[in-house]
Amino acid sequence: MSDEEQHFESKADAGASKTFPQQAGTIRKSGYIVIKNRPCKVVEVSTSKTGKHGHAKCHFVAIDIFNGKKLEDIVPSSHNCDVPHVTRTDFQLIDISEDGFVSLLTENGNTKDDLKLPTDESLLSQIKDGFGEGKDLVVTVMSSMGEEQICALKDIGPK
Repeated sequence: MSDEEQHFESKADAGASKTFPQQAGTIRKSGYIVIKNRPCKVVEVSTSKTGKHGHAKCHFVAIDIFNGKKLEDIVPSSHNCDVPHVTRTDFQLIDISEDGFVSLLTENGNTKDDLKLPTDESLLSQIKDGFGEGKDLVVTVMSSMGEEQICALKDIGPK
């Protein structure tokens, strides 16, 4: 062994995976699953018992959490599926730029300027109307597998 001291820089997400394995038979409705490399929320699970030497299979119907597309997958119940790490974070809305990007205030006082307005029409109009009226708005940002999107809105009162 050497006498030199080892110094390692550590970051919060160093080596952190975007997904974790979970046995297909244990994934339930309203859980999350990765289908075709997209993070999805499970809306329906059905398990079929197969013949003499087969595996029981799980049929998943899920909706992509970012674009709302319906995806399906059939996996043997004893096999592992990828489950995405999904996090929700609240940010205060500071500004909306002309090019469709929002400026958000993080908990530590920094600004986050790399997020676009949501494509969902009702949420988009709620954000624009509330911001236009000068309300203090808090948006919920859902992030998973390197993608982020505004998914909800809360009004915390007038400025």
